Amino acid sequence: MEVGRAFRTLKSTLELRPIYHRKDERIKAHVLLCFLALVLARIAEGQTGLTWDKIRAIMERMHLGEFQSKDGRPLQRAELTPEQSNILKKLNISPLPKLYRIDLKG
Repeated sequence: MEVGRAFRTLKSTLELRPIYHRKDERIKAHVLLCFLALVLARIAEGQTGLTWDKIRAIMERMHLGEFQSKDGRPLQRAELTPEQSNILKKLNISPLPKLYRIDLKG
């Protein structure tokens, strides 16, 4: 039950709709994904000292802005909060560069 709850939490973060499986290999794959989701959540909790719900609440406030101009379309990451920086550091994850991508019109 805990594996399923952890996967539902991750699915809601990714905004995935429910999927129902009938074939054995798909059911096994779904269970494996649930298990991996739980492992990732527990690792994140262990490394940060925070609950998964708290980690998710803090990290989902991180935004990537898309800007339009006559010259192109830059994508820029919002400034990280100290909490977000701390979580990424504890998880040994490098943040996206502030200016993520620029699509120039040619």
